[in-house]
Amino acid sequence: MTLRIRWRWPAGLMLLATVGCARPAEDLGPTPQTDTTQVVRRAVAVAAPAPSAEDSAADREALEALQRLEFKSVAKGTDVQGTLQQMDLDEELHSSFLVLSSNSRGGAASTGPEYDIDVESYATHTRVEYYKGFFLGAARDRFTIWLGRLNRYEGMIRDRFRAAGIPEDLVYLAMIESGYSNTAVSRANAVGMWQFMAGTAPSYGLRVDEWVDERRDPFKATDAAARYLSEAKERFGSWYLAAAAYNGGPNRVLRGLQRLSRQGDTVATDDTFFELSDRRWLRRETRDYVPKLIAATLISKDPVSFRFDSIPYLQPLVFDEITVPDATGLDVLARLADTTAQALVELNPQYYRGVTPPSETSLVRIPRGSGNAVAQLYAELPSEDRVNFVQHKIRRGETLSIIGKRYGVTVRQLQVANPGIEPRRLGVGQRLVIPVSAAARARPGSVPSVLRASASRYHVVRRGESLWVIAQRYGVTVDNLRRWNGIRAGDVLKTGTRLVVGPR
Repeated sequence: MTLRIRWRWPAGLMLLATVGCARPAEDLGPTPQTDTTQVVRRAVAVAAPAPSAEDSAADREALEALQRLEFKSVAKGTDVQGTLQQMDLDEELHSSFLVLSSNSRGGAASTGPEYDIDVESYATHTRVEYYKGFFLGAARDRFTIWLGRLNRYEGMIRDRFRAAGIPEDLVYLAMIESGYSNTAVSRANAVGMWQFMAGTAPSYGLRVDEWVDERRDPFKATDAAARYLSEAKERFGSWYLAAAAYNGGPNRVLRGLQRLSRQGDTVATDDTFFELSDRRWLRRETRDYVPKLIAATLISKDPVSFRFDSIPYLQPLVFDEITVPDATGLDVLARLADTTAQALVELNPQYYRGVTPPSETSLVRIPRGSGNAVAQLYAELPSEDRVNFVQHKIRRGETLSIIGKRYGVTVRQLQVANPGIEPRRLGVGQRLVIPVSAAARARPGSVPSVLRASASRYHVVRRGESLWVIAQRYGVTVDNLRRWNGIRAGDVLKTGTRLVVGPR
């Protein structure tokens, strides 16, 4: 359908969030029914932990290669077979790809996947086939992982896009943006699954500050991406031009259309993108952005035909939500939920320092079935046990090494807790987050934590406390508590038990 371009941005609504004490969040996949009124003291599994550093590095390498990859020959009649050979496809895969490509030209559309963006008109475009070759060859291993991640987020993204009136198949934009990684950071410092810049994010309802980065939140970032794409479509009249604006900015698309237009009222279609691209009126990365999207869509909709038969699918995220009134460590909440800190980070990547903001109420996602239990245990937890992070204001002459020694943490731990910190460029007055026990906060003239533990040698176990929580409070280890109190693995810690919490 042909639509006319509107030359102004529509007014948008800011994103709003509702907050409750403990409530089940939206269901992104099937999950067994669980009685959430009981106190849960069992492990609640989350499908997969957050990506490892090595995995994130591999993502970045593949995505940067995708951006650097330059299709130099765009004329009709380009030797696609030669292009594919450049991608080092093995002979068997190469042959099967050419057969599939040939079949797609003459096959019946009714037997294949269905699309809500027009990919079939451009399926054999030379640039599209070139990038299919890249995904099937040099980037095949990473693309397999991205297909696995797609399974985790696809339902959520499609639901949100459908509600916003956006083609659901634009879900594959996130694949070429980030490989569905919430921790992705580009060379230009765009962040998250949808790769928003810090300066753009607040205009689309995303909070970015020293405690929270909602560009990393797949739910809120998806809503922001939907809003951006919807506004761009209304302005330019084509989803492919909207995608081009998402990648290269609306002004570049506008300038290209103005050059193309001979009248003030311009008609734009998906073909218009390819016309602007062929005339080189878009920057190189944007010229290839839509062909990459189409290539990713064709493969992702029919991975078996492209011999992706061992995909490590991740399960959709399912969770409850609770509110916490002040700074709270995700590791503390993980202990209350009997799960891992990584599981909580996976559910709450927006709290990128591993702690919710101080002096404000925050919504935290908890593994499904444990929300009420965690909320109850949290309410009984002393405030000093709720966070294992403190802030430190850098003074003149301090280095990360000096600060680390003061708090008993390593330079590496400081760097992980403070993403982007440059050890050689510390500024006086700059604030660092220190990952230490709440019971062992460094203060001028404070007594070492082990001596304080000795001074209050005994502790009476309260409801909901674990050895880990008690150890954190007194600045000792769980192994110490076990040894001092004769506690064996598997022993149940009973409320009212009197524990030794310092050396005799």
